[in-house]
Amino acid sequence: MSALSSPSQARPTSNPASPVALGAGPVSLEDVVRVARLNAAVDLDPAALDGVAATRRIVDALATDPAGHYGISTGFGALATTFIDPDRRTHLQRSLIRSHAAGSGAEVEREVVRALMLLRLSTLMTGRTGVRAETAETYAALLNAGITPVVREYGSLGCSGDLAPLASCALAVMGEGQVRDADGRLRDAAAALAAAGIRPVELAEKEGLALINGTDGMLGMLVLALADLQTLLRTADVAAAMSVEALLGTDAVFAADLHALRPQLGQGDSACNLRDLLAGSSIVASHAGPECTTVQDAYSLRCSPQVHGAARDTAAHAALVAGRELASAIDNPVVTVDGRVESNGNFHGAPIGYVLDFLAIAAADVASMSERRTDRHLDVARNKGLPPFLAHEVGVDSGLMIAQYTAAGLVSELKRLAVPASVDSIPSSAMQEDHVSMGWAAARKLRRSIDGLGRVLAIEVMTAARSLDLRAPLRPAPATAAVRNLVRTVVAGPGPDRHISPEIDAVHDLVRTNAIADAAASVTGGLR
Repeated sequence: MSALSSPSQARPTSNPASPVALGAGPVSLEDVVRVARLNAAVDLDPAALDGVAATRRIVDALATDPAGHYGISTGFGALATTFIDPDRRTHLQRSLIRSHAAGSGAEVEREVVRALMLLRLSTLMTGRTGVRAETAETYAALLNAGITPVVREYGSLGCSGDLAPLASCALAVMGEGQVRDADGRLRDAAAALAAAGIRPVELAEKEGLALINGTDGMLGMLVLALADLQTLLRTADVAAAMSVEALLGTDAVFAADLHALRPQLGQGDSACNLRDLLAGSSIVASHAGPECTTVQDAYSLRCSPQVHGAARDTAAHAALVAGRELASAIDNPVVTVDGRVESNGNFHGAPIGYVLDFLAIAAADVASMSERRTDRHLDVARNKGLPPFLAHEVGVDSGLMIAQYTAAGLVSELKRLAVPASVDSIPSSAMQEDHVSMGWAAARKLRRSIDGLGRVLAIEVMTAARSLDLRAPLRPAPATAAVRNLVRTVVAGPGPDRHISPEIDAVHDLVRTNAIADAAASVTGGLR
């Protein structure tokens, strides 16, 4: 999965080069993207660091208590009743991180690792975990130096935190394991830290648990997915508008008063986009009179706002959950505001796992509808006068026949990825951890879903652009014409068969970088 193409780049409103300030409060979704994808540095608020140090004094006091305190003077998980002598506790913390850094498989993408490190650091800065200020400062130093711990694909069950991924990061902070430096070179952590002037941390009581008991991996991937979907769902509206237009569909079904009868927010926004995108189309106007014999368009055209809107509302719900999680201090045990050290279950990833799975369902359905529109362009029985498969010389050329196969294969994959991971609990830790969220797995498959959705939309945009060209001398709407013209900068117009794969990739690059939506928005004045 590390071979996934880089998803669409969210464009923050603030300067990407300006540091992200981390204090005791939550980090924003936008700032997660800036650090993860745009390499923004982090600045730690001195007042929040003072709060971290104050909480640490509580942990230090409990460390001298002859009574056992979980995570401070006891073992972990099923060994929580085992008292650890003071002279063995530093070794206990090292052993915890080394043993829990048990991931396997391909390397996880750099942006994901940076996101999860930032989110763990954000929790440390709340002052509720009991770590020392110097430990938080070392996390910030690694991020600012561009040092990325090697995290493996498999290992997290999404409960007791994203244990293996977070432990791999903590291992690097200790100066152990492997990392990628700012230039992407694989290096031993000790050498990379030394080269950057960073002193490895020797973990003290409680710190090992504090560094791995978080939902940061699955949350980071959720935030990145939401940034991608913001681009892709707008692009889906653009693709649908191009298909409605090129297939001689009607824009009457997108009327505001019709959608007001069903006041779903996302649906209304999508319908508004379609109205704006199709405004001024001579193609639509050419068949809008009483002589038109089409009573109703196919669902894949007519119901685009209903499906795209439902996906938008799903993303809005997921963003609400993500915002709450960003405002959380996830650790076990946690140091409360009044100084108690309490065990809890807040590390369970169910809230995030559910919405990750929900988004995979939405991505699959939007892609499914897009592929159906693509297929209509190619079928001479349904494309209203266009050549079979949009071929140049019918019988000799195959046109875009196999591009639709690619879209169909992607959609089938997305349907499989839509099967929820969050219901697939499996017990661990001698039945102490007998119900887990699988949120990490839900996030990993959502990343594949996002990538697949972008490719399916790219194939529809490429196909619809060719259909619009074949409708000449009728002219498309100004907004869809702008998109067609952008596509023509990377893909030639209708003509004899040529190598299609690079053309799909070129249009996909336009989709994932938001260029398609931007081209349309430059005419409409923006897209919702």
